[in-house]
Amino acid sequence: MSDKFKALLLTRENGVVEHTVSRLSIDDLPEGDVLVAVNYSSLNYKDCLAVAGRGNIVRQYPLVPGVDLTGEVLSSASPDFQPGDKVLLTGWGVGERYWGGYTQRARLKSEWLIPLPGELGALKAMAIGSAGLTAMLCVMALEDQGVTPEQGTVLVTGASGGVGGIAVTLLAGLGFSVTAVTGNRADDDYLYQLGATEIVSRPELEKTCRPLEKQRWSGAIDTVGGKVLSRLLAEMKYGGTVAATGLTGGAELNTTVMPFILRAIRLVGVEVTTCPIPTRKTAWMRLSRELPDNLLEQIYKVISLEEVPQFAKNLLAGQIHGRVVVDLKL
Repeated sequence: MSDKFKALLLTRENGVVEHTVSRLSIDDLPEGDVLVAVNYSSLNYKDCLAVAGRGNIVRQYPLVPGVDLTGEVLSSASPDFQPGDKVLLTGWGVGERYWGGYTQRARLKSEWLIPLPGELGALKAMAIGSAGLTAMLCVMALEDQGVTPEQGTVLVTGASGGVGGIAVTLLAGLGFSVTAVTGNRADDDYLYQLGATEIVSRPELEKTCRPLEKQRWSGAIDTVGGKVLSRLLAEMKYGGTVAATGLTGGAELNTTVMPFILRAIRLVGVEVTTCPIPTRKTAWMRLSRELPDNLLEQIYKVISLEEVPQFAKNLLAGQIHGRVVVDLKL
């Protein structure tokens, strides 16, 4: 490759955000102690908002979006990494406050990086991405609270999306009976293939609920928030746990203390951006072992850097399910 490389650059002028595939040089990159040749990134909900100039995701311009990346170290001033090391990055404000993965070269802080697990591979890691890491952290949160398959059904909202779809597969692989929630019943066959045993339409969970409803779920992973989370809390079985990690349905939560004090349920927040490195490593090792390759292949597609803006638009419009990997080698 020449000294110039491709990157998707976001700029803002007079309040309007523009995106262009630009040719940059190493000197254009921000400060960092590790230079990485990026192999793959992925397209997450945050990335779509950033490219569209929505949601106040990007804190400063110009900026290269992309909250995930895998690549190979080209040079390093850190004793933790050497040239040739395969590395993985998710979160830490990359793609929001700091330049992210939609570039063929990235200069990064070493404390953001972890070694790429040998069993994983760069492409599989980005097919999993922040969405998969979030899903695994949610599963671990349920396990930490003592939720087991013998206790009953676990509900997963937003199951057609990246986090929800991977959560369904992980839970099914661990022996749970999984009910998937989707707003698009055309995805039913896809969700059954991932391991769902039952499917519920999202509008059913958006109906106004009483403080306590019929007990249905021993555990739940919620990526939606809003009305859906309110009903989930009212429908949890005694001692059940909800792992909450999203707000696509709204940040508001209209509920009462009744499920907590009469059914002893637990609401656990799951955060992925600044999750501690030891927890990340544990989650990634589990993902490398517990996500079947044949199922993972059903939930991702590969696109080029030039295709990112259109796919971001389609994802925000609800026209894409599963995961989208961005190949920076194309």
